[in-house]
Amino acid sequence: MFGKAGLGGLMQQAQKMQENMKKAQAELAQTEVLGQAGNGLVKVTATCNHVVHKIDINQELIAQASDDKEMLEDLILAAIQDAYDKAEDLTSSRMSQFTAGLPAGMGDFFK
Repeated sequence: MFGKAGLGGLMQQAQKMQENMKKAQAELAQTEVLGQAGNGLVKVTATCNHVVHKIDINQELIAQASDDKEMLEDLILAAIQDAYDKAEDLTSSRMSQFTAGLPAGMGDFFK
């Protein structure tokens, strides 16, 4: 099916694709996204590999939520989830460029 040169060339392309994917994954690990909840009253900064770097809670919300700890906790969780969702979307978008045009299931080969 493949000649010696053809198979070798295919393997070189696969190796190059894998190197590029690792480089993209390293870049994504440093890329930050901003998640928000409560119309921006709670903001979470996280990387695309789900490391939370910062949580910012608006001072007015803290004053209002002094009697409602559960609401504040829910807003923090929602902001974290928003950040994680944005990280997943960005990661999927970035990594899909490497698997575009491959037959179904072949993208898993390069992970």
